[in-house]
Amino acid sequence: MARPLPGTLPMIRALIEQPSISCTDPHLDQSNLGVIHLLANWAEGIGFHVEIDQFSPLKANLIATLGPLSSSEIPGGLILSGHTDTVPCNPELWKRDPFKATEIDHKMYGLGSADMKSFLALMLEAASKFRKEDLQQPLVLIGTADEESSMSGARALVTQNRRLGRQAIIGEPTGLKPIRMHKGVIMASISVHGRSGHSSDPSFGVNAIEGMHHVLGEIIAFREELKNGHRNPAFLIDYPTLNLGAIRGGDNPNRICGHCQTQIDIRPLPGMNLDLLLARLEERLGHVLSYHPELRLEVNRLTEGVPAFETDKNREIIRAVEEMTGQEADAVAFGTEAPFISALGADTVVLGPGYISQAHQPDEYLPLDHIEPCLGILSQLINRFCVQAPSA
Repeated sequence: MARPLPGTLPMIRALIEQPSISCTDPHLDQSNLGVIHLLANWAEGIGFHVEIDQFSPLKANLIATLGPLSSSEIPGGLILSGHTDTVPCNPELWKRDPFKATEIDHKMYGLGSADMKSFLALMLEAASKFRKEDLQQPLVLIGTADEESSMSGARALVTQNRRLGRQAIIGEPTGLKPIRMHKGVIMASISVHGRSGHSSDPSFGVNAIEGMHHVLGEIIAFREELKNGHRNPAFLIDYPTLNLGAIRGGDNPNRICGHCQTQIDIRPLPGMNLDLLLARLEERLGHVLSYHPELRLEVNRLTEGVPAFETDKNREIIRAVEEMTGQEADAVAFGTEAPFISALGADTVVLGPGYISQAHQPDEYLPLDHIEPCLGILSQLINRFCVQAPSA
């Protein structure tokens, strides 16, 4: 028997009040299963076929399908996707409890209100207006794990080759502006190994900090090469960036430093391959320390990285969201799960309520006046790609 949804605001409140922090620090990392089971219960109640893919003891993805299943490798229809996790927070910096949804001045405050638990409620609310019998193509709702850390949920979908739909919306907070491109990101640690010794005689050791001085010069030269060689005017910062984010070396003034490490991130433009980019940098750095045979270079990838993302501006989903929003699809610097959903054969757009400026901030909030416009856009998309679309 069908069960009505609790309502948009009650669903948003329930999702915010179910903690689901994901973090690279295992002491802060939490399960997302509570959020997944809330979503599964609501989706089942309105007629969806629900799968919970629990790919680790504490983490799972939700895949909920309404409408006919296609036998083609990539079905038609529409995917609405969002991540179920949040970043950690500092409750002492908030004016109100981050794990309690608080409505003030037409804003809903709470951790994940903008990024991006509210969209999960909105995609269910929009879907509830349609009957299975009305759909010519499937409507698929996805809730993923760990977008804020390892993106393990999206990676699991790719590993499983889950071909779920031809068009996709990822509801990250874009102020309801469609996004068809974003930069990628890869992080690496670069270490110089020398030999420690007493500082009274330089011959007692080989100074890793001095070696790092040469390495940093080459990294900065590589950064300028990237900046001068790659441009995309769609981005506010229209070139790939390379950030020197951390440096550590030595332990005492009277000891020759035996080890020095720097950590960097590179944010490439669409069309730039993460693996090739890091390989190019490592190759350049490989010659820098040849002036001393005892200095050794080590380059390690800190994360798998997120590829840059681009959907061609002439794709049907781009034309549709531009028509519905009255805004041209744009580009952003922050990363999303879009490249992974795209890898499954879906033409993908990032579009959702709230603002990225609120994400990862104390007193994060969702403007409540984004709710009705977002529901309108989602309803139009479901009608266009699931109801009106011919069966495959």
